[in-house]
Amino acid sequence: MQSSISPSFGAAPADVPFIDTLRQSFYGRIFLAVSATALVALGAHVSVPLPYTPVPIVLSDFAVILVGMVLGPVAGFWAMVLYLAEGAAGMPVFSPQGPGGVLQLVGPTGGYLFSYPIAAAITGFTGILARGGRTAFTSAVLTGTVGVGVILSAGAIWLGHMGYGNSSAWTAAVAPFLFGSLAKVVAAAILFSSTRRWFCPPSR
Repeated sequence: MQSSISPSFGAAPADVPFIDTLRQSFYGRIFLAVSATALVALGAHVSVPLPYTPVPIVLSDFAVILVGMVLGPVAGFWAMVLYLAEGAAGMPVFSPQGPGGVLQLVGPTGGYLFSYPIAAAITGFTGILARGGRTAFTSAVLTGTVGVGVILSAGAIWLGHMGYGNSSAWTAAVAPFLFGSLAKVVAAAILFSSTRRWFCPPSR
């Protein structure tokens, strides 16, 4: 006999997965959101500056798409809104290559940062796609690719508004990060699909 609890990703198994267990309580949802912001902050502090662009290489985008995959579109979106609020309040959650606080949100990397809630929401549809018949890995690659596409596009558009021409914005905001972004998508898809049974209900 199946459990009467219906997690967001599909039919409930007999044992409700860890993430869905936490979702059942107010404090559990707070724990998930704060943990998500901590993961993205950790990724932001893995930061390597580049000499030809004001945008450093970071792992925060990897964390953002993974957070979306695990938490789903709604919780992933709001977790990243919380992350931006933490940064705006002066908490050390942004890349140390920038000034921090509100100044970082309006600086050269602001476009990337503001895209995080949208990117997390997009990758949050991974489980829904998997429920439609695709494998978890394929679904994660699809949503993750769209998610990082949104992040890179937002970064380029933001730099364009800061005075960079189209060619310069592409060179500074997109081209140096394309290969790395795709690698992060594959890595996140592997991690999500290999551990999904511990966190989310099976797709069938």
